[in-house]
Amino acid sequence: MRVLLFLLLLAGCSTRAAEVRVAFDANGRTAARASGIADRATGRRVTADDPVRVASISKLVVALGVMRMVEAGTLDLDRDVSDWLGWKLRNPAFPDVPITLRLLLSHRSSLADGIDYIVPFPRKLRDALADPKAWDSAHSPGSTFRYANIGFPVVASVMERAGGERFDRLMQRLVFVPLALDACFNWSGCSATKTARAVVLYRANGEVARDDLQGAPPPCPVASEAGCDLSSYGLGDNGALFSPQGGMRLSMRDLAKIGALLLRQGDGFLSRESIAELEREAWRFDGANGDTSKGFYCRYGLATQLLPTPRNGCADDLFGDGAAWSGHAGEAYALRAGLWIDRARGRGVAFFATAVRDGSRGSSAFSAAEERLARIGQPR
Repeated sequence: MRVLLFLLLLAGCSTRAAEVRVAFDANGRTAARASGIADRATGRRVTADDPVRVASISKLVVALGVMRMVEAGTLDLDRDVSDWLGWKLRNPAFPDVPITLRLLLSHRSSLADGIDYIVPFPRKLRDALADPKAWDSAHSPGSTFRYANIGFPVVASVMERAGGERFDRLMQRLVFVPLALDACFNWSGCSATKTARAVVLYRANGEVARDDLQGAPPPCPVASEAGCDLSSYGLGDNGALFSPQGGMRLSMRDLAKIGALLLRQGDGFLSRESIAELEREAWRFDGANGDTSKGFYCRYGLATQLLPTPRNGCADDLFGDGAAWSGHAGEAYALRAGLWIDRARGRGVAFFATAVRDGSRGSSAFSAAEERLARIGQPR
């Protein structure tokens, strides 16, 4: 009888998405709310402390690590990344145009997601990028915007070669440990306590999409064709291993700490100048100079979205409140997430929702779930 009641309870919860929203200012969290189920197999309810795969918000946090290395003199935003990689990274259609970290971070490198950006071990990123489908052959580096996940494995490879550490460990040293965050990429480096509270990602139909860990870390944190012994891995060979484009796991409480740091202009972790560099507009849609993904991307800094953009063809007004917001959205495995700050008013929000229907769209190019979570507390 108890088993039957438990199964009935789970059935009643099976369509409930997990949602968490944490509002913050420069001093930290100002409000938090959580609803739904983090793990339907156990009935565990979600909390603001549960880690979740935040998809492309990862890119903004990777950029924090890059800027730490830039400030240390280890990296340079405007130097040819081939100097670190040890091989020449070039668009085959434009072999004389160098590619820099600035171009990679702003999605203006002419790389394209025409190939799978998951490159399993022991394959090498260099070999994957030899495929012409990895490139926009019609546009030279720097001439247009094209959102490309594959660019961030290149960034991670550069970081590894320059920093002398594997990407997951480098991000621990550069970002997570200094900020006292129990966070990680592909679960490598998160504590056992945090991993046991993973948010399972479900699709809208209830199917498991990702991270059904059953309380333990995955047996291998990387996609692999040859087991999980990474002792033979060469630094910089394959920055895709730990999913720098979207594989960060952390809680909304910890993501809000990153947002508060941005509001505090770096607070010694990074200089004001570095924070300004991330938020400075590197590209703005002029009607013909980039792919907006149906109005979703219209202004971009360095791994930072800027919104809204008042022009035809742009539908990036997530908040609808007349304020200028910066940050990044995340979308993968039926999850939608966001980290956004309004610098002028000193406020921000971090949120996610699971089990979002594919193609969901609200009044903007963002999903209805994102709009609802972003606009909580606004006058109706």
